[in-house]
Amino acid sequence: MGKVITIAQQKGGAGKTTLAVTLAGAFVRQGLSVALLDSDPQGSLGRWFMTRVERLGEPDVEFSTASAWGVGYECRKLKGRHDIVIVDTPPKADSDLRPALREADLVLVPVAASHVDLWATDGVLDLVARESGRALIVLNRMSAGTRLAEEVAKAAEGVAQVAKSRLAARVAYAETLGQGASALDARGPAAAEAKALAAEVLAALAE
Repeated sequence: MGKVITIAQQKGGAGKTTLAVTLAGAFVRQGLSVALLDSDPQGSLGRWFMTRVERLGEPDVEFSTASAWGVGYECRKLKGRHDIVIVDTPPKADSDLRPALREADLVLVPVAASHVDLWATDGVLDLVARESGRALIVLNRMSAGTRLAEEVAKAAEGVAQVAKSRLAARVAYAETLGQGASALDARGPAAAEAKALAAEVLAALAE
C-alpha cells in the first residue's frame, strides 16, 4: 500500500504545485511509482501533467482529479496501485481541506521567504493536528544568505517541524514546471535541492 503526501497552505502562491512536481520528478527518477491527485480547481497540476505527456509521449505518472470530498476515495484507490500519491490542494484552510489531510501520511506546508506566508500556516497546522498530526514545513523560494530568509526559517522552527532541505529562489523551478518537467531535469543546484528534499520526505514517511 502506497503513502499519501498532501501539500497544503492557505495562502495562494506559496508554491504548492511547484513542490508537488519537484517531488514527483525526484521520486520517478528513483524508480518509484507515483500518482498525482489535483483537488485545486485552478488545475495547474493538470496543465503540468498534460504538458508532460506531450513532451514524453506517454505519462510516467498517473494523474487524477477530485473535488474536496472525493479525495478520500481517490487516495485509497491510487495508493493501492502506487508507491506515492501526491495531493495538491486549493489555497484554503477549512472543512473542504480535511479529507486530504485525513488521508495523508505526511502533510507538507510550503512557506516562502515572507512572514505573511508563515502566518498563513496557522489554520492549516491547526487542521493537521486534528486530522493527521504529521506536518513538515518546507521552506520555499529562499534567497540564500538574506536576513529575511533566516528570520522566517528561525520563526518556522517555533511553529512546527521544518525540513532541513530548502528550495531556493531559482528560475529553474518555474521554467521546468512550464515545460512539463521538474527540477531534476534542470540539473545543477535545483536538482541537488530536489534530491535532498525528496530523500528527507521519504525518510519522514518511513518513520
